[in-house]
Amino acid sequence: MSVWERYIKDFVSYLKIEKGLSENSILAYSNDVEKLKEYCNGISRVPETVNYNDLKLFIGELYDLGLSARSQARIISGIKQFFAYLLLENYINSDHSELLEQPKIGRKLPEVLTIEEIDALIAAIDLSKDEGHRNRAILETLYSCGLRVSELVNLRFSDLYFDEGFIRVIGKGNKERLVPVSPQVEKEINLYTEHIRKHLDIKKGNEQVVFLNRRGSMLTRVMIFTIIKQLAEHVGLKKNISPHTFRHSFATHLIEGGANLRAIQEMLGHESITTTEIYTHLDQRYLRDAILSFHPRNNE
Repeated sequence: MSVWERYIKDFVSYLKIEKGLSENSILAYSNDVEKLKEYCNGISRVPETVNYNDLKLFIGELYDLGLSARSQARIISGIKQFFAYLLLENYINSDHSELLEQPKIGRKLPEVLTIEEIDALIAAIDLSKDEGHRNRAILETLYSCGLRVSELVNLRFSDLYFDEGFIRVIGKGNKERLVPVSPQVEKEINLYTEHIRKHLDIKKGNEQVVFLNRRGSMLTRVMIFTIIKQLAEHVGLKKNISPHTFRHSFATHLIEGGANLRAIQEMLGHESITTTEIYTHLDQRYLRDAILSFHPRNNE
């Protein structure tokens, strides 16, 4: 095992055990460092001898390959995490990645559905099919609770506190939060569990999982994407939507309704208020469009 391989293996263990990151985050970080490893192997550099100029040239190659500023920023973030870990463990004496600057990224506003569009998608679900009740409960939960798709597929019955009016969500980094649950979500989940789910041949280990496929196994993220894409096509929705669109729409509608930004941050499980603030930009765009539609100078 090479020095690079050993350090990357240790880094992955650190992210998993000490940082408690999700498998997707760990895979992203390790892939970023693998890219740097391949570059450094070509110039005969091990982590202890990598300097600032090496890192700058590596980032320059990413740019030359046509990677977007957002992708470059993510890779730089992974590299910074890696070298910070090496310094923490005394594998290196100094961290040259600290000097790397992130490329400027234009803030991309996510696609948002109107309440009418969400209602249309839910209304289009065929309840004559067994999976229809499940899909209706899924969309209501995604939207009304602002869940990430990974949080939805991992939802357990032990996380449902309907009597108290909330659900427990295990988010990124295994962080727990409590999210208020609407009567409509409670109704749809109960309908699904009482009339559909209890008739499934549930596979061992999935007894507590709320949403299951027809074979009694946990749903995958891809399956949720597929359900939503098919519904969008069915109603003729032209927007490019995903499960995350329901989360964005949930937050935007709360902002439009006057909800407190800190409360929304808590409900979404954002570590930084800066992440939540993107929805104030969405709200400003909404207000601008609304005002211009009635502006006397905009009616010519």
